[in-house]
Amino acid sequence: MKVSRGPAAAIVVVFLGILIGVLGSLIQVPYAVMRPGPISNVLGTTTHSDGSSADLIVINGHESFPTTGSLDFTTVRINGGPGYPVNVWSVVGAWVDPRQDVYPVDAIYPPQQTQEQVQQENQAEMVDSQQEATAVALRAAGVPVTEKVSIASVSVDAPSGTAFQAGDVLVSIGGTEITSADAARKAIQQATPGSTLDVVVDRGGSKIALKPKTGASGGRTVLGVVLKIDFQFPFSVSIDAGNVGGPSAGLMFSLGIYDKLTNGSLTGGRNIAGTGTINSAGAVGPIGGIRQKLVGAKEGGATYFLAPADNCEEVRGAVPDGLQAVKVATFDEAKTAVDKIAAGDTNGLPAC
Repeated sequence: MKVSRGPAAAIVVVFLGILIGVLGSLIQVPYAVMRPGPISNVLGTTTHSDGSSADLIVINGHESFPTTGSLDFTTVRINGGPGYPVNVWSVVGAWVDPRQDVYPVDAIYPPQQTQEQVQQENQAEMVDSQQEATAVALRAAGVPVTEKVSIASVSVDAPSGTAFQAGDVLVSIGGTEITSADAARKAIQQATPGSTLDVVVDRGGSKIALKPKTGASGGRTVLGVVLKIDFQFPFSVSIDAGNVGGPSAGLMFSLGIYDKLTNGSLTGGRNIAGTGTINSAGAVGPIGGIRQKLVGAKEGGATYFLAPADNCEEVRGAVPDGLQAVKVATFDEAKTAVDKIAAGDTNGLPAC
């Protein structure tokens, strides 16, 4: 009996299609896919895995005030990388979806980094971010905050040699009292690379005078040490961001804490989202995934988005319809922008 070529060819095509589909789902590729993640209102509550909820920001030991509106921190979801490999079809789907971006995995994660190391780093950055945000907010509300700056570690090839030890607390550099990490960095920059600095540290309760040598790196004067900052707050501020890690919610945390510490609604009832790192001096830094965070903000109902000035090049042309991106470089600029949005005076807000 003769079999028609048409049905046989169709069977082969179907079989090949199934085979390609299966192989595409099994083959893992060294890419990471970034897509919009959920947003969280720092003025609202966070929900735990057991279904319980609690205020995202809790202030104990100091008066706090009710708020309205929302100050949303934005997130991204990353598929790919240590512990979360992606297959061919995930990457192909992301390439054709304007909401997603594809990166070589080494562009996001250092080579050989493990899943556990990624989680530990993200958690450490989140803790530091919350501490910096609290310091900025309290100072903006007129509450004094003390910083203790110490040596976290010393590079093996540090120009300062063995002068410093981990745990040394910086008292003064070049005669300048060290009251913040920013003060320490500025004092170091006053020295010429290759010269020595007069440094006083507190080591185990004793004041010790040192004369470390400086070096140069990236056009800056350096000692080859990593600084650690410990803040002393006069009351407790706790932030429960759930399982979110990294430093990029710092700006929104600082605005939320400030809003709760001051009478009246900072937002005027508006829905404002944003992103950006923040340091104890109030400087807002750039973050990754800005395009996806813009989309997430719009999908979450925000009408305004606070964007770090250093991310503006990526923001241009990527702002969804109905969302206004506002450029900010400092906490003060962000607060001023929110004040104007709350008052309905949005003409002249700096845009990317």
